[in-house]
Amino acid sequence: MSPPLPWLEDECTPLPAPTKALGIDSHAPGLLAAGGQLTLRRLCEAYRNGVFPWFSQGQPVLWWSPDPRMVLPATEFRLHRSLRKTLQRFIAAPDCEVRIDTAFSDVLNACANSPREGQDGTWIVPDMQRAYTAWHGAGCVHSFETWIDGELAGGLYGVALGRMFFGESMFSRRTDASKIALAALVCFCRVQGIRLIDCQQNTSHLASLGAHEMPRAEFLRHVANTVDAEPVRDWTYHETMWTQLGLRPTLRGARA
Repeated sequence: MSPPLPWLEDECTPLPAPTKALGIDSHAPGLLAAGGQLTLRRLCEAYRNGVFPWFSQGQPVLWWSPDPRMVLPATEFRLHRSLRKTLQRFIAAPDCEVRIDTAFSDVLNACANSPREGQDGTWIVPDMQRAYTAWHGAGCVHSFETWIDGELAGGLYGVALGRMFFGESMFSRRTDASKIALAALVCFCRVQGIRLIDCQQNTSHLASLGAHEMPRAEFLRHVANTVDAEPVRDWTYHETMWTQLGLRPTLRGARA
């Protein structure tokens, strides 16, 4: 029988230690606590301790710390031949570019409204959207955007603390548009010394791109060693960053 789930009354109630999360044999592996509000203070506390919120409309805020944790090491991104060709065509096209933080609200809304296989509804509920929009305004949440023919074709968003990036969600309106954004994130992370991208949950899609599970204890050690590092100051995607994947930029200059 699982122990009672801790309830967070307010910000004065600290999150339990991640090791207190429900185990693999429970009804909700990784569930740590419930309740509280999505304030910037609470969100900062959570992510710095390897905890994230995930809940549906009508539920209290649910806080999670799964074991193992799905992660994508920036050096282990798997660039399949078909994706390499897609990226090379994208880079060469004059009407294609990657931007950072130029349409954050659009990316967030698209992620919230994109249908997911096996999911009914979205976990990016209005409270989550408001909280992460505020956190974006504070400079800790960023969007990587794939633009084709002047339109937002896909993208992703995530949380950046120190030299750690916590991926949240992605979407595509055109084939491989989210993969292009993820490839750009990987290049950016390599340039900026961000070694690990948190993917939270295990999916076959992420596994096909090089993500794998990591024991929670190892993940927490990595987070503790990186969240207090000097934060990234320049959130601009430059064409030259594509060379991190062995791709040749068109030398048309930097893009913002």
